[in-house]
Amino acid sequence: MVGGISGIVGTIIVIIIFLNLSVRTVRPTSRGLIERFGRYNRFAQPGIVFLIPFIERLVRINITENMIDAGLQEIITSDSLNAQVDAQVYFKVRSDEDSVKASQYNVFNYMVQIVALARTTLRNIIGTMTLKEANSERGKINTSLYNNLALETKSWGLEIVRTELKEINPPSDVQETMNKVVKASNEKIAAIDFATARETQADGERRAAIKVAEGQRQSAILQAEGQRQAKVLVADGEAQAIKLVNEAADLYFIGNAQLLRRLQALEQSLTNNTKVIVPADSTLVNVIGGLAGIDINPPKK
Repeated sequence: MVGGISGIVGTIIVIIIFLNLSVRTVRPTSRGLIERFGRYNRFAQPGIVFLIPFIERLVRINITENMIDAGLQEIITSDSLNAQVDAQVYFKVRSDEDSVKASQYNVFNYMVQIVALARTTLRNIIGTMTLKEANSERGKINTSLYNNLALETKSWGLEIVRTELKEINPPSDVQETMNKVVKASNEKIAAIDFATARETQADGERRAAIKVAEGQRQSAILQAEGQRQAKVLVADGEAQAIKLVNEAADLYFIGNAQLLRRLQALEQSLTNNTKVIVPADSTLVNVIGGLAGIDINPPKK
């Protein structure tokens, strides 16, 4: 009985050891390469993988995006200046079987290889540029670095996601000179902007003065035109009045020019408030008629 129990326990232990040696898991972030006697045998997708103990081995390869720093290095530019340059490379292993195999069997250590390749490529690119060009054309450097790395790592089963030029630091004395140049340029721009603003303000004031003067001129013209129209209307009224008087004179006083003159004199006297003396034996009507040369009381028949 005891022997039977010991046998069962021993069997269970053997099974546990066998499962521990043969059962593996592959996470979704990885892919697996199963080797048998040191040679590639099959590809392992995410999930449970069964191995033959002591015969097969599982190699897991991460396929998520990685980032490596190329490291700060000094590069001599085409204008013989030492620039300190650093860059970052983002990449990942492609998830298909051939790419995963290539990342393990076509390159010894792609992490180390990419760093060395990135540093060499940066030296080749920036070495043909001046320091000023390198600082102003970072996009061009990033594009060239990306294209070179993508081409060189194609057989490694890698995908270069992007490259970023981290920094380009000129020598300290050159940096100080560049800072002075930038400061002088900014001051020049500020002075130009100030002068332009003053000129714009003066131009605005001049335009405003011109508008005010133009408005005053138009107002004076309108006022003069109004006065002229008023005088014309007055003159026209006087002319109409003279015309009416002449027509009346022609109608009622034909041949009585002397009488018309007396009436005008009488009108002028009355207008000027001239005093008229009325005799005791006469009336105001007779006096006015006498001044006008008109006989108010015609002779009796």
